[in-house]
Amino acid sequence: MTGYKSKTLATWLAFLGGGFGLHRFYLFGLRDVWGWLWAVVTLIGIQGLQRHLHVGQDDHVAWLLLPVLGFSLSAGALMALVYGLMPDEKWNARFNPEGPEHQAGWAVVFGVVLALLVGAGILMSAIAFSAQRYFEYSAETPSQVKSDRLSQ
Repeated sequence: MTGYKSKTLATWLAFLGGGFGLHRFYLFGLRDVWGWLWAVVTLIGIQGLQRHLHVGQDDHVAWLLLPVLGFSLSAGALMALVYGLMPDEKWNARFNPEGPEHQAGWAVVFGVVLALLVGAGILMSAIAFSAQRYFEYSAETPSQVKSDRLSQ
């Protein structure tokens, strides 16, 4: 962790590329295990999106994997909020202890506002999708069991 680390750049990387761990790689380097784990989880969620688009709405694997993408992207937006709202003194003490100090400007504020809006929307969508699929599956199961019993 050497060199100057910009709070503005870290905030925007977390917002735009947080699902792939770009903010982690910027702050901690390419050897950061959590950054790679974050990217793998997002890629698994993208696989769920692809299955949902190609197989259709009734794919149970997509039901499980698609919310993973939403949670991963909203976690990136949450990290943008954490970095953007961190006081400059604390940021400099943690990421720029020996170098020039970072002074946040309006770009950080815009990044935080967008991260809050988009991240909350993605999180609510992921929760709504998960709940809808759960209740649809719960509603279908008893009727399927009843029709199976009648056919015997």
